[in-house]
Amino acid sequence: MKLVICEKNIAANRIAYILSGGKSKSTRLGKTPVYEFTKDGETWKVVGLRGHIINLDFPAGYNQWNKIPPKDLIDVAPCKKVSEKNIAASLKSLVDGNPFIIVATDFDREGELIGVEVVNLLKEYNKGITKVKRAKFSALTPYEIKNAFEKLVEVDYNLSDAGESRQVIDLIWGAVLTRFISITAQRYGKEFLSIGRVQSPTLSLLVQREKEIQNFEPKIYWKIIASLKKDKSFDVPHAEGQFWDEKQVKTIYDKVKDAKTATVKKLDKKINEEYPPSPFSTTSFIQATSALGIPAAKAMSIAEELYMTGLTSYPRTDNTVYPPSLNIKGILQKLKNSPFSKDVNEVINNGRKYPTRGKKKTTDHPPIHPVGILGGKKLTVDQQKVYELICRRFLATLAKDAISETVDASFDISGEEFKTSGYRLVEPNWRAIYPYFKEKGTPLPELSKGETIDVSKMKLKEDQTKPPARYTQGSLIAKMESLLLGTKSTRHEILNKLQWRKYIILKPLKPTPIGIAVIDALEGCDVVKPKMTSVLEKDMDLISDGKKTLGETVKESRQMLTKVMVTLEKDKEKIKTRIKSATKKQDTIGKCPKCGKDMVVRMSRRGKRFAACIGYPACKNTYSVPQLGGIEATDKPCSECGAPVIKVITKGKKPWILCLNFECPDKKK
Repeated sequence: MKLVICEKNIAANRIAYILSGGKSKSTRLGKTPVYEFTKDGETWKVVGLRGHIINLDFPAGYNQWNKIPPKDLIDVAPCKKVSEKNIAASLKSLVDGNPFIIVATDFDREGELIGVEVVNLLKEYNKGITKVKRAKFSALTPYEIKNAFEKLVEVDYNLSDAGESRQVIDLIWGAVLTRFISITAQRYGKEFLSIGRVQSPTLSLLVQREKEIQNFEPKIYWKIIASLKKDKSFDVPHAEGQFWDEKQVKTIYDKVKDAKTATVKKLDKKINEEYPPSPFSTTSFIQATSALGIPAAKAMSIAEELYMTGLTSYPRTDNTVYPPSLNIKGILQKLKNSPFSKDVNEVINNGRKYPTRGKKKTTDHPPIHPVGILGGKKLTVDQQKVYELICRRFLATLAKDAISETVDASFDISGEEFKTSGYRLVEPNWRAIYPYFKEKGTPLPELSKGETIDVSKMKLKEDQTKPPARYTQGSLIAKMESLLLGTKSTRHEILNKLQWRKYIILKPLKPTPIGIAVIDALEGCDVVKPKMTSVLEKDMDLISDGKKTLGETVKESRQMLTKVMVTLEKDKEKIKTRIKSATKKQDTIGKCPKCGKDMVVRMSRRGKRFAACIGYPACKNTYSVPQLGGIEATDKPCSECGAPVIKVITKGKKPWILCLNFECPDKKK
């Protein structure tokens, strides 16, 4: 018998369907679906897991926060525990006859570790198991799956060791640092704080940017802009650009303000070839979906769904170069029967000789690309957006360079030079297929050197410099990648974790007071700097390549953590003071309309939150608050009753504004 181990039930169902030619039958072992079929006289059984069915934890007795000093956890060896006992029991009943085991989990560190965990568990159940192979694929398509099962490879134990090293390191670092800061700040239960070797440097990036914004001092500058007219109006700024001296700009403005004509002084036309974008890696994909307004975690979830239904390739990849084995012509033939047929024909008949290439080339998975068409499948609006984005990106990488024309023009107005640039697409090519990039400018009217043009208006505009822009989810994940913070599979999850911890809000992407306080409290500590984490990430890559062992890397990480804890213990009181102050600020949601003191969110003995006046017991004013979602102060009391008005943020829904007074006259209206 052949026993195929898949990462999820949906993948098991699809793989069984493909291998059996649609003849597999679904049965159940307990609550676990098993897909059976016979092929070449041999019985096959395909089982889907729920990701990891074995998890790491500390031994019993080490989970008592107040009894075990955090630093004592550093050298404790974690133990493995079966977390999905129903699935484990089902698997146990399938290995009585020494089956040939085929690991068909996702081919990456995490997937390889999930497969190896199950193989080791099955070998505990039956020590006679000797045949174990790996099916390596990047898409759940008939061609990929059949090819993978015809060319089985060895299980990559180096890859699984790299995944396990991350598990061990993250468990130890997370437990030690989280317990330390929570105990120090006296935050327990649902309100505990956390520090992590990836989440803390990421949070530090956001705090640093927020401080740059808050501390930014705008500077006033002026611009002189001439509105010229030939066929249509177009604006031309003074060649100086920004003027910082008010006296200077007014002198020049007085000189040109009554001008009626402008003379074309210089013209410089250039024809440019615009290279199409490179194939999608996970990071560039998230950047693109972020620009569409789809949050990183949701975009990855949708990409996973599209992969599982056989529409797109595996979405976790650093690769930006199509491998020679990728059947590009076959994909184009499929897409001919899709809404993109016009663009497909353009690429086939007038495309580039070779696809575009990015800077990163890996051998685990190809870049994200379409592998199937919708047919009768129905997608949600966001799924449709993501699928179309992936299809158009793929087609764009095969299309010819766009041809554009830029014109740099200089004008003389009353002896002063004014300059502008025009832009127009001559041959859109890939830009017509992939319309997600903004146009670089607008075209100028036809001009000739020495020509005189009417000045319709002269403007003196005052403005001021702007603070640096906040990160978007896409740009932050790109920054994390450049600093080696996390992996393609985990970066989007870090943002969700930071939001769940109430360290950040996602719209706009910025830290909360408690998030700022945690980073301020850890100022100078290596745990908030990217360097230490990037070293560990490189070590995990070395494990994957067989150049380092799991044991060596975990030992070195423990030594790093020991040094971090020495620094933190020294600053214990400072950390406690800063976090308590920030907690009070974050929990304050407005003023009490009865006595004028602050109202804060508190937790009852039953774990329910409510708003109460800090003037208690003299003032006993309280309000109910929503039990689900995040709460933010709006700093605006209700115009009708004076009670605090809050913003409630619930996952998957638009934020809503709420006056806390349920007896508010405005509500009754």
